[in-house]
Amino acid sequence: MLLLSLAIALLHSLRAGFRSQSAQALVELSLRQQLAVYAHARRRPRLTPLDRAFWVVLRRSWPRWRDALVVVQPETVTRWHRKGFRLYWRFRSKRRPGRPRIPKKFRQLIRRMALENPWGARKIHAELAKSGIEVSLATVSRYLPKRPPDPMRRQNWLTFLRNHKAAIAATDFFVVPTVSFRLLYVWFVLDHDRRWLIHFNVTTNPTARWAIQQLRKAFHSDTALPFLVYDRDSIFSTDVTTAIRNLGCEPIRTAYRSPWQNPFAERWVGTCRRGLLDHVIVFGERHLRRLLADYVAYYNAERIHTSLGASPHGRPTEARPATTVRVVAHPRVGGLHHRYAWRVAACPPMHPSPDGPEPGEWVLTTDRSPRLRLETAEDGS
Repeated sequence: MLLLSLAIALLHSLRAGFRSQSAQALVELSLRQQLAVYAHARRRPRLTPLDRAFWVVLRRSWPRWRDALVVVQPETVTRWHRKGFRLYWRFRSKRRPGRPRIPKKFRQLIRRMALENPWGARKIHAELAKSGIEVSLATVSRYLPKRPPDPMRRQNWLTFLRNHKAAIAATDFFVVPTVSFRLLYVWFVLDHDRRWLIHFNVTTNPTARWAIQQLRKAFHSDTALPFLVYDRDSIFSTDVTTAIRNLGCEPIRTAYRSPWQNPFAERWVGTCRRGLLDHVIVFGERHLRRLLADYVAYYNAERIHTSLGASPHGRPTEARPATTVRVVAHPRVGGLHHRYAWRVAACPPMHPSPDGPEPGEWVLTTDRSPRLRLETAEDGS
């Protein structure tokens, strides 16, 4: 039926070649009026795969196919074409019958040889040939198991990094805008070993002389590390390089436009912005210096470092002293961060009294977010 209707439509198209120009214009006008009425109908037609194929072929052969399209949107025809392209290549990529698989016992033997010996495909192929098993080299390669990474090799590389990171420090600048749109420059020195922020300072006019003075404050009394990594900022001039050598450090400069070569310093800048600067408006130099002092004290002493065994330098692990204890939150950096510790209480924290918490008592509650938060009775919890 579909082929018959398509053939009738082709015959009507051939008849159009024998009509006069005025008659053809009237026929086209009547058809377009019917299509306009049909396009405003709410009920959409159900198109068959043959209809879709017709429009896909017409799209490839007629540049003005969009002008005559009323039944569907042009994007729909484009989507049909892409679907047909996927079906075509799915058919072309279908696995065809080929060489039969080798017996299961031979596949198991290949995997066994690979696991019991540090051999590749060529050695296993030669060993199978010595046993009278004729298989191709490609077949042996196909059935080789994926080798897990060598733990000794990975451990040696990690040991190499651990042995060297304790001798490296990094320094860098970053910019902080104020409420009046002035720019303040923050300079810092970071120890690679424990991510310890050795020293920082703030200025409105960074110069080479000012940077040398900060380096002397950071590395006083022969505390300089063997290597200091910094970028190619114009402030780090020849005088700064000479001062670094005089302090007992070997200056290591990164390549041009390569911030990834100073990753610990760049990571700390991002941490400082996410943990502090993105949540405050800086009024001036003294305000920024006070904010950074609070954050650096929290960062060095109490902030959890996931990559360092989830423990900052100098913060011990607190064991639960008794069953009748509750968690106490100590605000840090103006309440942006908290430190949590145990405090002995009169009753267990998970079984509150029916009258509600007493004033000043910390309780565990849940808000709309999946995290747990600590609130006080005065907050209306």
